[in-house]
Amino acid sequence: SHLSFVDFRYYSVVTPKLSANLVVEDRSISFTGCIMQFLFLCIFVVTETFMLAVMAYDQFVAVCNPLLYTVALSPKLCFLLVDASYSWSIVSLLTFTYFLLTLSFCGTNFINSFVCEHAAIVAVSCSDPYISQKIILVSATFNEISSQMIILTSYAFICITIMKMPSTGRRHKAFSTCASHLTAISIFHGTILFLYCVPNSKGLWLMVKVASVFYTVVIPML
Repeated sequence: SHLSFVDFRYYSVVTPKLSANLVVEDRSISFTGCIMQFLFLCIFVVTETFMLAVMAYDQFVAVCNPLLYTVALSPKLCFLLVDASYSWSIVSLLTFTYFLLTLSFCGTNFINSFVCEHAAIVAVSCSDPYISQKIILVSATFNEISSQMIILTSYAFICITIMKMPSTGRRHKAFSTCASHLTAISIFHGTILFLYCVPNSKGLWLMVKVASVFYTVVIPML
């Protein structure tokens, strides 16, 4: 339910403005509006990153220790895991915002993207965005590594457990249970890695826009 809420929220942050830009000539957005869009997008994307990791752990417990599921994942622990995902996203948000707002912006600028992402905003800054870019690169890399370590470890144990199952039907059922989660993880994390964990290049702007569609529109839709 929290994953659905997060998906719906960051989908609603991007899609209304995107839809309006497709049908009206005035595609302008205020500086405050652009920053607010970035803030909400940031908080929900970071939350989703760790929510997917928490769900991988949930899959691990369900497949590997089904009889201990209600003990291993008590309502209190579930609350703490979800709360930790939201809390870390707020910490990341405050960090990104602080360094983003230290930049100077001069006059009217053209944002080469359909959404106010960090890369698109710093590209129109009048001041040197080096520190802000490094902060988000380090943070995105940390978020990716830490969340993917949880995901990969969980699924490694899941695969080992599934391979040990004597029944083909049980193995198929276990793989089917994890399929949708694995698909979401692959598209979401693949896009994030491409956008924030590789060197930025003006020649890649079109690919960046296409990749942005995946994690702002396609993933929530799926």
